Amino acid sequence: MTKKYNGSNLRLGRVLARNEAYTRYFVTYTSGTLTISGILNVPRTPGRHPGLVLNHGHIDLDIYTNGRGLMREQDYLARRGYVVLHTDYRNHAQSSKDPRSEVNLRLGYTEDAINAVLALKASPYVDPQRVGMFGRSMGGGVTYNVLVAQPGLVKAAIVYAPVSSDTADNFNRWTRQDGADATAILRTHGEPARNPTFWRNVSPVNFFDRVTEPVQIHHGTADSTCPPSWSRDTLAALKTAGKQATLLTYPGEEHAFAAAWPLSMTRSVAFLKQNGV
Repeated sequence: MTKKYNGSNLRLGRVLARNEAYTRYFVTYTSGTLTISGILNVPRTPGRHPGLVLNHGHIDLDIYTNGRGLMREQDYLARRGYVVLHTDYRNHAQSSKDPRSEVNLRLGYTEDAINAVLALKASPYVDPQRVGMFGRSMGGGVTYNVLVAQPGLVKAAIVYAPVSSDTADNFNRWTRQDGADATAILRTHGEPARNPTFWRNVSPVNFFDRVTEPVQIHHGTADSTCPPSWSRDTLAALKTAGKQATLLTYPGEEHAFAAAWPLSMTRSVAFLKQNGV
């Protein structure tokens, strides 16, 4: 919340693909002292377009490649007229390295997403007044963080199958079993029960009063990765804070979405347009 952000210098690199609807570029941009890689899909129609920053979910660093994650969404949204910036985050693909990322609970990913929005708004392809954010799974948590850290940065936000808005939930479900990383985090920050102030301050749920953007949440009822109850709790917290939020559930859908994915995307685009993105 107190940081100064310098997202800028969105550089188009090589053309990765070109079709009748859009051109796909390898890109980099500035995030603090780091350079972050990603992909940019630019519609081939003239003029400035609404823009979206996409925050992908967890993919093992050993197999992650540039632009991997949210591939269906990248294509779908670009074909509907959006300039799509899918950030790789630090430590991913061709991005700069941050050796403290894990012990800092990957909060650097939130910085990279904020800086991605700032860099995208400066693009000649984008209408800076019409920029939104779209996050999936871990990227949903990144999106929650962005909304509380920099209210007003985007016009609307969508999350799919998101992690919990209480960071201790996510630590307990995944990181606690992760050996060296868990040990380093607990040595540095303490157990949630012993250092509640720290864990409260890194949990977006405790700052939902700062949110200014409408939020749309999509969650499958059969999600075995991120419990649907997490989204119900997040919705309740947003509503308690008086915010504009909607939870759409999909019976029988797992974490990745299958049969209901087209419906969910139709709803997503309608929500974006309704809110000026």
